[in-house]
Amino acid sequence: MPGITALVRRPGPRLAEGLVTHLARTPVDPALALRQWHGYTATLRDHGWRTVEVPPADDCPDAVFVEDAMVVFRNVAVVARSGAPSRRAEAAAAEQVAAELGLSLNRIREPGTLDGGDVLKTGDTVYVGRGGRTNAEGVRQLRAVLEPLGARVVPVPVSKVLHLKSAVTALPDGTVIGYEPLVGTRSLFPRFLPVPEEPGAHVVLLGGDRLLLSAGAPRTADLLADLGYTPVPVDIGEFEKLEGCVTCLSVRLRGIPLRGA
Repeated sequence: MPGITALVRRPGPRLAEGLVTHLARTPVDPALALRQWHGYTATLRDHGWRTVEVPPADDCPDAVFVEDAMVVFRNVAVVARSGAPSRRAEAAAAEQVAAELGLSLNRIREPGTLDGGDVLKTGDTVYVGRGGRTNAEGVRQLRAVLEPLGARVVPVPVSKVLHLKSAVTALPDGTVIGYEPLVGTRSLFPRFLPVPEEPGAHVVLLGGDRLLLSAGAPRTADLLADLGYTPVPVDIGEFEKLEGCVTCLSVRLRGIPLRGA
C-alpha cells in the first residue's frame, strides 16, 4: 500500500558556512542544529511517516535542506539544478535514493536552474518561484515534464525571499498562507490567508488536520488551531538562521508506491 515517506539528510560539519541571502549572518551551533534535526525527524515518525536518509554530503554546507535537490510529482522525481553553483553537488545522492525507491527520473539541465524550495504543489497546481535560484528555463523544463502528468504550472515572481516557499505554503484545503510583507503576488493565489509571523508561513501537512510548523510562530499556531487544525510545533531555530524552514528539511512522498515501503 502506498504510504507516506520523507527523504531527509542530516546536517554536516560545515552547516554554519551555509549560504545566506536575505538575512544577516548570525552564528549557528552545529551540535544544537543536529539535536533539532533529530527532533524534526522524530516528529515526522511520531505522526506516521517513514524517514529515509539521503547519504550525507559533508562538503556541502546546505545539504541538510534536501528539498532543494528535487521536485516530486506523482511518481516522477525531477532532479534540480540549483541557481547557487556551490549547491549543485548535493543532488547526486538524492537522485540515487530516488532511483532506489523506484521513482521515474528527470533532470533540470543547463542552462536551466531550479531549487525544490521554489516549488509549491497544491492539488494539481504547481506554483514555481522565478527568482534568484530558479530561472525561466528551469520553469520551462519543469513545465515540460509535469504538464503531461496533469499539472498546471504557474510561475510566481520571487524577490523578497530566498525561495517561493520561504514566503508561502498551503493548507490541506488549498488555501495559500504567507507572511504578507514578504508576499509580492498574492493575487496569483485564488485563496490567500495572511499569518502574523514570518516562520508561520511554512507548514508541512502531516496528515488529517495536523500541521507541522516552527515553534517560532506561536500566534500562527493559535490562528491555525482556531481554524480547526492541530498545530505540531518543532524547534528549528538554528536552520532558520540560514533561511531554512520546516518544508526544506525533507522531501515528502505521499501515496506513491515505493520499493521497500
